[in-house]
Amino acid sequence: MTLVNPPAPAPTTPSSAPKQPLLHDALVTLTAPTHVWAAPDGSIGSFPVQGYWTGDQRIVSAIRTTVAGTDVEHIATARRDGAHTRCTALLRGLDAPGADPDTRLDHDRSTRTDGIDEQYTVTTRQTSPVDVTLTIRITTDATGMDAIKSGAAPTGAQPDTTPTGATWCSDLTTVTLTAPGAVITIDATDVVVTWTDTATAGRPAVFRYTVTSTTDDTVVEGVTAARPWTTPTGVADHRLQAWLEQASTDLDNLRMRLTGGQDEFLAAGAPWFFTLFGRDSIWAARFLLPVTTELAASTLRVLASLQGTKVDPVTAEQPGKIMHEIRSESLAIDNDELTLSPLYYGTIDATPLWICLLHDAWRAGMPEEEVRALVPALEQALAWMRDYGDSDGDGFLEYVDESGRGLANQGWKDSGDSVQWHDGSLADGPIALCEVQAYAYEAAVHGADILDALDRDGGDAWRSWAATLQTKFRDQFWLADSISAYPAIALDVHKRPVDTVTSNIGHLVGTGLLSADEERTIADRLVAPDMASGFGLRTLSTTAGGFWPLSYHGGSVWTHDTAIAIDGLTRAGLTDQARTLAEGLLRAAVTFDYRMPELHSGDDAADVIAPVPYPAACRPQAWSAASAFPVWVALR
Repeated sequence: MTLVNPPAPAPTTPSSAPKQPLLHDALVTLTAPTHVWAAPDGSIGSFPVQGYWTGDQRIVSAIRTTVAGTDVEHIATARRDGAHTRCTALLRGLDAPGADPDTRLDHDRSTRTDGIDEQYTVTTRQTSPVDVTLTIRITTDATGMDAIKSGAAPTGAQPDTTPTGATWCSDLTTVTLTAPGAVITIDATDVVVTWTDTATAGRPAVFRYTVTSTTDDTVVEGVTAARPWTTPTGVADHRLQAWLEQASTDLDNLRMRLTGGQDEFLAAGAPWFFTLFGRDSIWAARFLLPVTTELAASTLRVLASLQGTKVDPVTAEQPGKIMHEIRSESLAIDNDELTLSPLYYGTIDATPLWICLLHDAWRAGMPEEEVRALVPALEQALAWMRDYGDSDGDGFLEYVDESGRGLANQGWKDSGDSVQWHDGSLADGPIALCEVQAYAYEAAVHGADILDALDRDGGDAWRSWAATLQTKFRDQFWLADSISAYPAIALDVHKRPVDTVTSNIGHLVGTGLLSADEERTIADRLVAPDMASGFGLRTLSTTAGGFWPLSYHGGSVWTHDTAIAIDGLTRAGLTDQARTLAEGLLRAAVTFDYRMPELHSGDDAADVIAPVPYPAACRPQAWSAASAFPVWVALR
C-alpha cells in the first residue's frame, strides 16, 4: 500500500497541515469501481472521505435528507451484503399521539459497477393519510482521490437539470441523476430533489433516484459475471463461517479487469486502491487457491500482459519485471514530494511472487495449457531476478528508487520508516529484505520445476542459483537476542543485518529457504509475547525502540501479514503455531463484524477487550478479506 502521509518522527508542536481522512467508523457500500462512504446513519457530508465515488474520482460530496414536519431520527443500520445497506429512521413528527412510533423511513442504498440506486420508503400504521414531503439535497463534486486523501477541501461541479433529473461532469466522469416523480432544482453546486406523496397503512410512499457514471480513459472497470468460487459451508466454528461469507462478499465486490479485457483480478481495496496492484492481487489470489484457480490464472495473465520490456528509471520498469500499480493518471504522494507514474513498477517482490503464484496455481489444478502459455513470461521473470533484481551482483535481491520521486521502500512495508534498526533509527538503502530472498528462492526452485515439467531448459541453473542464495542468506541474515535466534529484517547499504525482529520473518516459513530447525525457531518466535498480540502478528517486536501499537508498519497488526505466516506455518507442518495465530485473527474478526480492515493496533489482548482500529485503514481490503481462507485451512 502507499501512504499519503508516511510515518515520520512525532513533531514537537501540533501540525496544522491537512491530514489523511480517517475511515474506521465509516459505512461503506461498494461494487467496484463504485463506492459510497457515509456516516453510520447513511448520511453523507460530515466527514472528508464521505461521498459517491467511481474509482479515484468523487462525484458527490454531501447528501442531506429532510422530511417536512419532522426530524429524521436514525435507529438502525443493516448491511445485507457489500453492495446493499439499509438505514432505518423514525419520523415521529408525523405520528399520531401515543408512545409507540407510527411512521418510519427505510433508506436502501445499492451500488452497481456504473452507479448507485437509492430508495426511501415511508411506512405508517396510521389509517388516515400521512402527507410526506421528502427533500434530498445532493452536493456535486469534482475532486480526485489524491487531493481528498491529502486532506484537501472538495471542489464542486456545476450541475444542469434534464427532463428526468440532472447531470454534471466530474473531471473525465459524466454523471446522470434520474429521479422519477420528483421536482428538480439547482442551487449553486447542489441538486435539490423533492417528492410529495401520502402514506397510509398498507400503502407506503416510495421515492427513488439513480445515479449513473461513465468515465473516459479509465484503465480498469468493474465485473458483473458470477464469481469463480464457492464459499466453504458447514464450518463448525460459526465465527469462521461468518468471516468466510463476509470475505467472499467483499472479494466479489472488489473484482475488476483492465478496461476492455476479460481476465479478472482483485482490486487492492477501498477507498484508495480500486485498481490492480501486483503484490496485493497476487497474494489475494494465492490465498484463494483452496477454492479457485480461475482467479489466479486470470490475475497471472493480466500481470503478464503488463510485464516490463525496457529500462525506465522514472517508472521503475525493467525487462521481465511485474508492475506495482496502474492508474489513469500520475499519483502525487505526500504533497507532491513523490509522484508515481500511471503504470508504476516500483516493487521488489511482485516478480518472484508472480512466479510463486504460477507454480502454486499449477499444483492446485490450473490447466497445463494455460500454464504453458505463460512460460515465456515465467522465463522473463526469472531472468529479471538475476539481471535486475540483484542490482549489485551480491546474490540478493535489493531495491533503490533511482528516480528520486518514487517509493523509498519497495517491499510490502513501503512506508518511509518501515526498515528500522533496533534503536528506531532508519536503515539506509539499497535494502535487501529478508522475505524477498525467500520469495526469490521459492520462485527459482518452483520456476525450475515448471520448466522441467514443460520440457524447457534452465531448471538446473535456477536450482543452482537458489542454492547459492540459500547459503548466502544463512551466512549473512541470522542474528540472536536474549529470546532466540532470528533473521534480520534486511541488509542495509553496507550489507549489515538490520537487527529488528519483525513479522517479515514469518514470510520465510514454508518457502524452502530454511531448514526444518530454522523454521521451528522462527515459528516459536512468531508466537512469543513480543510478536503475537493475541489478535494477530505484530509487524514489529515490542522490544524494538521504534515500536508503537498504532504505527503503520512499526507495531500494528496487518491481517494479510499474519495470514502469510499462517499459510507458511501450515505448509511447514507447524500446526500449533499456525493455529495460535489463526485464532488471534479470528478473535479480531469478530470485533470488526467479520470485515477485517487493512490493519489494526498491536495492543495486547491481555490489555484490551478488542483491537483498536487503525483509523486510516482501508476496508474492505482484498488480501485482508482473502486471509479468511488460510485461517480456514489452518483450523480445519
